[in-house]
Formats: sequence, C-alpha cells, structure tokens
Amino acid sequence: MSANDRPTGQQQTGTYDSAFLKACRREPVPHTPVWFMRQAGRSLPEYRKVREGIAMLDSCMMPELITEITLQPVRRHGVDAAIYFSDIVVPLKAIGIDLDIKPGVGPVVEKPIRTRADLEQLRALEPGDVSYVTEAVRMLVGELGSTPLIGFAGAPFTLASYLIEGGPSRNHEHTKAMMYGDPQLWADLLDRLADITTAFLKVQIEAGASAVQLFDSWAGALAPADYRRSVMPASAKVFEAVSGYGVPRIHFGVGTGELLGLMGEAGADVVGVDWRVPLDEAVRRVGPGKALQGNLDPAVLFAPREAVEGKADEVLDAAAGLEGHIFNLGHGVLPNTDPGALTRLVEYVHERSAR
Repeated sequence: MSANDRPTGQQQTGTYDSAFLKACRREPVPHTPVWFMRQAGRSLPEYRKVREGIAMLDSCMMPELITEITLQPVRRHGVDAAIYFSDIVVPLKAIGIDLDIKPGVGPVVEKPIRTRADLEQLRALEPGDVSYVTEAVRMLVGELGSTPLIGFAGAPFTLASYLIEGGPSRNHEHTKAMMYGDPQLWADLLDRLADITTAFLKVQIEAGASAVQLFDSWAGALAPADYRRSVMPASAKVFEAVSGYGVPRIHFGVGTGELLGLMGEAGADVVGVDWRVPLDEAVRRVGPGKALQGNLDPAVLFAPREAVEGKADEVLDAAAGLEGHIFNLGHGVLPNTDPGALTRLVEYVHERSAR
C-alpha cells in the first residue's frame, strides 16, 4: 500500500483529509501545513512546569505526561500535526541497554558496543516492552481528533553512533572505524537496529499514529558513497517494513544536502530538508514523486517579526512549484525561542499560503 491509498481499519480516521496528510500525499491543500520539530519541549514554559523534577527518560514512560506534553504546542501554536513526545533512545532503554540522558550532554551509554560479543545487548523489541507508548498514543489520538499524530524513531545509523561512541560525537571516530574496519559487524549491528526501530514504529502506528518520521540526525557526517553502501540498506529495511500500513513516511537528517536523493531512495514519502539547501534545489536533488518538508533556519526566530516573515516568504516561494510541501524548521526549535514567535509564524504561513 502506498501513501496515496486511503488507509483501512484502524488508520481510517478523521485525520485522513487533514492538510498535513494531504501534503504528505502530494494532494491539493487549503493551506501549507505547519509543524515544528521539537515543538514540544524547553521553549514552552508549560513544558518546563510539568517536567520539573522528572528525568527525561522517566517522562517518556508516563502516558499521561506524554499526552500532556505532546498536546501543549497544538493548543498554543495551532500547528497542523502533533509529534509524539519521546526520545530516540527509548527503545534501546526498553530492551535493557544501560543508558541515561544527561542534561546538557544527551544520551550516554554505559557500555558502548565495540565488538561482536557486545551485540548480545541488543535483543528484539516486543510491544510489551513499551506498553506505555501504546497507551499514550491511544490517549493522544482520542484527544487530537482531526489533528494527525506523527510517530517517530531514530534511524539505525544514528542509534548505532550513540551505541558505539557511548554518547554524542563530533567526528564519529569509533563509528566509522567499525563501518570501514569490520563491515560485517557493522552490517549486523545496523540490521538489528533496523528491526528494533521497525518494532518501535509499528507500535505507534498500530496504536493510531497517522504518519511516522525517521530521524537520522548524524547522517550528515557521511559521504554519499558510504551512505549508499553502509547505511541506506538498513533505513530502507525500516521503511519497507512499515509500508503496508499506508501511513506517510518522513525521512530527516541534519547536514544531509548531499544525501537528499539517496534519503528519498531509501523509501520515504516525504524528505525533510534542513536550512542549508533551498527547497527548489532540494526538489531537483530528490527528484519527482516525493513531498518535501522544511526548512526555515531555527535561528531566524530570534530576529524581528518582519525578518522572520521575510525568511518564511523565501521558503514558501522556493516551495511554490512542489507537489507537496510541509512547512517546518530546518531542525528543531531552539530552547530559548520565544513561543510567541512560533505562534505568529504558524498564523503567517497559514494566511500567506491560503488557497
């Protein structure tokens, strides 16, 4: 089933004809839909209030809190889609990997994966491991009504990088050393992660998510030939494994201008574009048959309102010839962003793009 087919069963909901899902399917829309990566998070005072004293990973396992945090930007900004509040390392934590999210650092893994014996840490993810995800998604779908919920997961390469490096990395030395030096171990690691990622996405889709996004946050560190040979097969496996659900599949990475065509080839229906490549150039690189998502520089939101609107105009003008366009930032909302600037941007894009 393709993203252009009307879904059946559990997925046949009031979200099907939303502007967001229409844009994903490259159909005419009443206005350009808008949502923001990291729209639920530190930029919102109501988020900081409900998270006070609760560790990040703990908050990702509390269905009522997940629901509240996911809904906050929908209420405040009037965005066209919600994204499930979680973290890309949640499925790894759920299968017993000893890791934590340290404030100001990010995910830190106690025992990095460096050898074949270390692979034994990675067992299959079962739905029961993340029952809180099922519960939270069902709660959200009930609350959101006609607003779509986007499920998400980390892509195999980015998860592998955290596991091998032991945390965030600037140069990915250990990751690339394994990729180049032990290609069979590397392939086996990514294959296991592809299965874990697939299982995590399936839980969200089967509970009612209307679309899914695969975040390959670190893929921009790769040359195109390395991506095609050593990374793309695992991502393609994930996209293929969830294709039968008929929900749109979005693929996003940072600094991936040289990889945009390959990221589309991996099987996404929508390719996310960061702010470094104009959308009219991105469509040339990606080719026909894909919608695009993006791509205002998140730092622009710190400029005066007139400047923000001017830069938004540039994004909308560059997207004017696209079959499908979802307005987003070129990466996540920065923590110190004024929430009012986001609300005004949603209103502006809706008004400026009204058909």
